Amino acid sequence: MPWIIAKKVEMTRIVKGDKFIPITLLEVPVLKIVWIKTILKDGYSAILIWIIKNKKEWEIKKDNIFLSINSFTTVREFLLKEEDIEKYKVWDDVTLDVLEWVTEVNLTSTSKWKWFTWAMKKHNFHGWPAWHGSKFHRALGSIGNRKPRRTHKWKKMHGHHWDIKVTIKKVPLELVNKEASIIGVRWGVPWARNSLVSIFF
Repeated sequence: MPWIIAKKVEMTRIVKGDKFIPITLLEVPVLKIVWIKTILKDGYSAILIWIIKNKKEWEIKKDNIFLSINSFTTVREFLLKEEDIEKYKVWDDVTLDVLEWVTEVNLTSTSKWKWFTWAMKKHNFHGWPAWHGSKFHRALGSIGNRKPRRTHKWKKMHGHHWDIKVTIKKVPLELVNKEASIIGVRWGVPWARNSLVSIFF
């Protein structure tokens, strides 16, 4: 199955040859397939994976076939090809065995929210003259023109910074520990500790 949901733990480093390699540790919780969508019923094919955080919750829900999908706490949806629907069944486990031959993965998460940010920090502007007498050190500058008498769309200005969906592709997979359910990917991963990261390959 080419999808895994993991929780970001922390950053560390490992020794590989004669080099230190920075990695981010991701903990993979217990994952179950709780719903399968098809083109005939839903208009598209996909599977929904449930992240089990509480074993008592799993014991209660596993025998109740009348549960709606809204009754689950944390669910992620992943698109699927129609011809691959038959390979999966409800309540199947998602384990780290799928990473046996994988060397690179793609990561999707949400970047950190940096609140309201001014233009220099948000867009990496170099700023205005910094010597004595200048009154425009970190100012944005002109944002308009004579014609048309309005500000163009998508003008780089200050405002809400990040808190957007970010996808990093072809990240090297450096560590897979099936016993501890932990994997390590090279470099950093968006968002903060204990946040959820979608992994696909």
